[in-house]
Amino acid sequence: MTDFRLWLEEMKSYFDVPILTLGATQLTILAIIYLIVFSMLLFYLTGRLRKWIVEQLLTRTKMDIGARQATGTIIRYFIIAVGFVIILQTAGIDLTALNVLAGAVGIGLGFGLQNIVNNFISGLIILFERPIKVGDRIVVGNVEGDVMHIGGRSTTVVTNDNIAIIVPNSKFITENVVNWSHGDPKVRFRIPVSVAYGSDVKLVERLLLEVAGENPDVLEKPAPAVRLMEFGDSGLGFELRAWSTTLVHRKGLLISALNLAIYDKFCTHGIEIPFPQRDLRIRGASVEVATREQ
Repeated sequence: MTDFRLWLEEMKSYFDVPILTLGATQLTILAIIYLIVFSMLLFYLTGRLRKWIVEQLLTRTKMDIGARQATGTIIRYFIIAVGFVIILQTAGIDLTALNVLAGAVGIGLGFGLQNIVNNFISGLIILFERPIKVGDRIVVGNVEGDVMHIGGRSTTVVTNDNIAIIVPNSKFITENVVNWSHGDPKVRFRIPVSVAYGSDVKLVERLLLEVAGENPDVLEKPAPAVRLMEFGDSGLGFELRAWSTTLVHRKGLLISALNLAIYDKFCTHGIEIPFPQRDLRIRGASVEVATREQ
């Protein structure tokens, strides 16, 4: 037992050797281990706490998933900030001694960490203002998909191909963002349709409205509408306008279903879908056309 105590005292004296001095504070190996262990524990526990708040505590309220995610993330950041200060103080580090490093850290933030700080501040703005939230269908740049997670530095967007794209938060602050489900989930889809000249336009209008009315994903209110948009080179250009809330995240599926139904309706009622036609005129020369008997 005596040997074990001597070994512990020897190890303690080894870990208490100062390796760095910050003002009046001497940083030892034991203090560094303490900081690392408790910092990792802080991040782990706050992550678990955030998950519990989002998935259990706030589910009893009327808050949507985006608001719950934002609230949980903000609470986690606050606890991390307070907890890290407590960890520094209990480790015996005088916080006033860190003022020595403030200038160097400021320079580092201004140059090497500029993008990281920019994305972090942008993430806080997103969480407070909520221009986007978890579950929204968004388009930013060439990225289109559903928002799955909003983090401190980046946001995870999953496309319809089930590909996760990590987008820096600053993109949502500095660029134009299309949010398909912000505020009101109703979205109007426009389906262009071309029919041949000479077609019964009233019949075409009626058939297009029937197609929209027979699709379960098209809303009755606002009601679908048909517009004659142009007299094209090859035919009359109509546009079916239909509202939906169920397939906003899969608009290609709704457009395809409507186009298939339109094609079937037109074929059944003899409505011709035109194809480009061109007249060829040859001037100033005679052309002989020879036919060969088979």
